[in-house]
Amino acid sequence: MRALLADVLKAWNSHSGWMAWNLFLAFIPLALSVWLFRRTSRSLSVGWSVAWWLGFLVFIAFLPNAPYLLTDIIHLIGAIRTGYSMWIVTLVLIPQHLLVILTGFEAYVLSLINLGYYLKQQGVGKLVLWAELITHALCAIGVYLGRFKRLNSWDLVTQPDDLARTVVNDLTDKRPVLVIAITFVIITVFYWLMKQVTLGLLLKMRQRSSKGTPSGDHQGSLE
Repeated sequence: MRALLADVLKAWNSHSGWMAWNLFLAFIPLALSVWLFRRTSRSLSVGWSVAWWLGFLVFIAFLPNAPYLLTDIIHLIGAIRTGYSMWIVTLVLIPQHLLVILTGFEAYVLSLINLGYYLKQQGVGKLVLWAELITHALCAIGVYLGRFKRLNSWDLVTQPDDLARTVVNDLTDKRPVLVIAITFVIITVFYWLMKQVTLGLLLKMRQRSSKGTPSGDHQGSLE
């Protein structure tokens, strides 16, 4: 029994480090989306406008870190091949990896739901779909650069020349474009599925919280 517990802890700890870091990066854009798109009071000052746009640029730069976790499935494949027992793979590694991947992608879904809410509040709700598709495309490029070129979000500031050169070179090559296109489709499909589930859950939560509240006092939108 002790040997089994030791193997379980070893398997768990061997992956928890990078998982925590990747989740931290994935939750940065989610936190920013709440600040940027869900604030009820907004200042019209120039300082606020500059801060908002700076925050938005950071949001876009870090957003690919959320769907990037989909590619972490390769770590699960590698872990399975290391020779862990079937029990550890089934009860520890698979749940651990899937939980982290789904949690990270859920941060992406919620971030875009907040963006859609903001666009509707600004009276341009018809642009939500296009905003989502453009975001998926940008994130597909970001995921490719992160997974295959090992670039990071902060490289936009620390080495913009190398980043721009890499993007230009890869977008003119067939193989990277194919990988980015496939990534775009995967992100789009997973996003649509998880968005429906998320909105359904949010709707149920809102209905429960509104019980006993007069209908005239209940306002707001999920998106």
